[in-house]
This record gives sequence, C-alpha cells and structure tokens, in this order.
Amino acid sequence: MLTREDNELLTRVGAGTPMGELLRQFWHPFMPSTDVEIDGPMKRVRLLGEDLVCFRDSNGDVGLLAENCPHRGASLFFGRNENCGLACNYHGWKFDVTGACIDMPNEPAESNFKDKVRATAYPVRDVNHMLWAYMGPRETPPVFPAFEINTLPAENVFPPHIMVEECNWVQGLEGDLDSSHVFFIHGRLREEQEGPKGVMLGAWAHDLAPTLEVVPQPYGVVYSAKRQWMKDSDKVYHRITQYIYPYFSMIAAGTPNGVSARAWVPIDDEYHMLISMRGKLDAPVTEEERARALDPFVLSGGYVEETPDPRTRYHTAANKTNDFLLDYDIQKTLNKSGIPFAGNLQDRAMTETMGPIYDRRKEHLGTSDRMIIMVRKQLMAAARQYMEDGSVPAVVDDEKMYRVRSASIILPPGEDWKAHTEKARNSDAGEPIAAVPLGGSDEFAPAIGKGSNPYA
Repeated sequence: MLTREDNELLTRVGAGTPMGELLRQFWHPFMPSTDVEIDGPMKRVRLLGEDLVCFRDSNGDVGLLAENCPHRGASLFFGRNENCGLACNYHGWKFDVTGACIDMPNEPAESNFKDKVRATAYPVRDVNHMLWAYMGPRETPPVFPAFEINTLPAENVFPPHIMVEECNWVQGLEGDLDSSHVFFIHGRLREEQEGPKGVMLGAWAHDLAPTLEVVPQPYGVVYSAKRQWMKDSDKVYHRITQYIYPYFSMIAAGTPNGVSARAWVPIDDEYHMLISMRGKLDAPVTEEERARALDPFVLSGGYVEETPDPRTRYHTAANKTNDFLLDYDIQKTLNKSGIPFAGNLQDRAMTETMGPIYDRRKEHLGTSDRMIIMVRKQLMAAARQYMEDGSVPAVVDDEKMYRVRSASIILPPGEDWKAHTEKARNSDAGEPIAAVPLGGSDEFAPAIGKGSNPYA
C-alpha cells in the first residue's frame, strides 16, 4: 500500500515532476524507424506528457521537435518537410533536426533574428529499426543503452512490437514484475489438454505459489520466482526476470537463441506504450518471421485506424470497449482468461481495468509482490535523490550495466540460482542463454505453438 503522495510521486511523468525529471535522464524508445520517411509526412508524438512532431529530413536524419512553433505557436505538424528542414506553414520559419532556425522568410533579408531563435528539439538515435529520444538537460546525452537487442546485427532483429495501453505506465510495468500471475491469466484449465487448431491454450504449473528472491542491482533489480518443478519431483524451477531503470524488463528466458527487452514508455500520466524488442543470436530474421511480427494482432482484429491523436497509434481493435474479445466458451473449456493470446492483451485487461491511475492505498500486497515492492522503492528513492542533488542511477552513465539477460533454470533443492546463472545473465560472458520453455518442458510447446513463447 502506498500513500497518496507516494502514488503521485511514482506515477506522474510531466516536466517538473520528480519522476518526470528522473525519466528525462534516460534514452526512450518511441517509434519504429519505418514510421518516418525521407521528406515524408510528419508524425505527431506524445511522450512524457509533451506534444512533439517527428520527421526525417532530406539527409535521412530524424528530428523530434516541440509541436508548437516558437514564433506564435502554430502546429509544426502542418509544416513542409523538405530541403533539410521543417518549415512552419504559418509564416515559413524553418527548423533543422537540431532545432536551429535556418530560414525566416517573413523577416528582412539582412535580419539576424533567425540566429536567435530555436525550436525545442530532442536528439534522436535510429538503432535496429527503433527510434530513441533523449529529452533531458545534458548538452551531451548519456551513453546509449547497450542492450543486446541494440548491438545485434540489424538483420537479426525483428520489427518492434508496439501496443498502446490506456493506463499509467507503472501498472503495465508491474505486470512484468509479477511472476505469480503467469499461470493464472495465461493459464490453461488442465495439464493434459488439447484445443482447436489455432487456439493457444496457455501455460501450466502444479505449483501456483512461487517463492520470490529479490536482489537489488546497480542497474535495477533481478529476481527469481521459485516453484516446484513437477508434481512428483523435488527439483526447483527458477524463472529469473530483470528490471532495468527506468522501465525496462526482461521476462524469464524461454528460448535458447532469442534475446529481448520490453519498455513501458509513458505517453503521459494515463497512457503508455508497451514496446517489445526481440532478436535472434544465431540467424537473421526470415521474411516470414518479419511479416508475422509486423501484424501481431491479426487474429484479434489488428490495430484501429490511426487518428490525429497519437495515442490511437498502435491501439488494438481488441480493447476495453469490447472486453478484449473475452470468450466465455473458451474460458470455460480451454484457458482461464478467455482472452486471445495476442501481445499482452490478457495482461492489459487486468492493468487497464484498474483505472487510468490505480489508487494504491486500496491494495493488499502479499509475499508474491516482493519484486513490485522493491522496484517501487527504488524508483521513488531515485526520483527523490535526483531532485535533491541531481544524482542518477549508475546505469545512466555505464553502458556495461545494460548488458544483462534474463534466465530460467531447473536446479536441485538448496542450490543457488544466482551462482548458477551469473555468467548466463551477462551478455558478454560467452555463455549460452539459460532457458527453460515456459510451463516446464518441451511438452508444453505444442500448446502454444512450436518455437513460440508469448511471454518471452
């Protein structure tokens, strides 16, 4: 349970708020590279409560500017993207990707006024099909996040998978920090079960009450959710998940050659994007895999048509207005949720229906919520510390701290999961990924589709 003041501290992301100022010290993924083309249409972006426009100039460089022109506030969305800059259509003031005013055609030719005017502009990096922005105060941005997904060859990386969620970013993030929910909302009804073709039944575990061991790290927190491996076995199944400041997660590994990072990026206080980035260690992404990744919600109606409101981009047809396509027949006969296995729809039905910003004074946390409690404490402490003396978590300036992996492993009772997976959790240690298929064994794979893991 949090106080009203702590809940406000944790959730609010606007400029000037403690958490908003902390978040602005980091790089943020915000849009697929393919969404903007050279001298093409602008895209409205809303990020950390700020209204922005994104464009790719004649050189291929990407600009991210405040939407309102610094002249008289007209929207730059209606501007002209041409000849290496974005020109406001109200009076022709033109800005490059750095925010410098490079033309002011309605002022005298001899005037140097344009040299004194700048648009608010944020640096952008285009890395492995994803655009990232730095919105903080540093003249030289901090190190770029060296997640494995950002350092693989581009051909080994899938197109990013994005879904807008109609609730505060912390609610979404906390779903990824909650290993106990997996075999409930994502669970099937019976261990031995077959379903109709194309219907994913879900996960199964005999032990529904994991024991969590939570270990703070300079980059965030890592934890193991420990369960009995099988009904008649004394072995222990550890699902090991990473949290990396400020909102990145790596779900317990379920495949031997895949790496991923998920970001719960605040659009504003009441909307966020779940951005899932995935890659293959051993091979390029095939055209078939790429096509599937570009249409992740095909079986649940796809995305709604985008409107001028950037919060409608990557908003799915299955949403709270239609109960996320809940099917009571499937719920009674096949899986526990009755909601399609598409992206994070099942999780989203839980987190969105808490309301835009859940009042955490009403909750009652148990032992399975230890990871959530720890991450909240660390985030709030970091926000307060930044406001007090300007210091930031060590990961901001140390790219090596991003070189982590998640893991899963089966061990005899009493064995230390930290020691057994230490090297496997380090991207640069030369060790293979420690991975157990979700649900316990390869026998689970047919229930969700060979080679597929919706939670990894």
